Amino acid sequence: MRTLGLDVGTKTIGVAVSDGLGLTAQALTTVRRTHLKADLAALVRLAREHEVSRIVVGLPLNMNGTEGPRAEASRKFAEAAGQALEVPVEYWDERLSTVAAERTLLEADLTREKRKQVIDQMAAQFILQGWLDAHRPVEAFHADDYDPEP
Repeated sequence: MRTLGLDVGTKTIGVAVSDGLGLTAQALTTVRRTHLKADLAALVRLAREHEVSRIVVGLPLNMNGTEGPRAEASRKFAEAAGQALEVPVEYWDERLSTVAAERTLLEADLTREKRKQVIDQMAAQFILQGWLDAHRPVEAFHADDYDPEP
């Protein structure tokens, strides 16, 4: 099953999805927000299409790690999304995800208009990839298995 990553803003929701193995995140789309019911319906459609079993929502923490009004709004939306999609919700610190996405898009030499179209879904990709990397199972290393001779 796949994981959906969300970068929830006031005007848009950036959406990314993991591969089936949970190794990589791919930018998927940007949902233009209109009202809660329509926003959730769009996410339900995407979740069903991609067989999603969990969502990861970027949590916009302040630089000192505290939660402000945007984090509270993101949590409220995430709870509604989790109920609508009937999947568990996890949160991931999204500080600087948009900055990292913007830097990546600038390095790709995209026009300002193209960057504007994809920035939110790229931020969602960064959020989801961070979560995937942190939750990847670590294979146990045993000293007995190590053979220094090729």
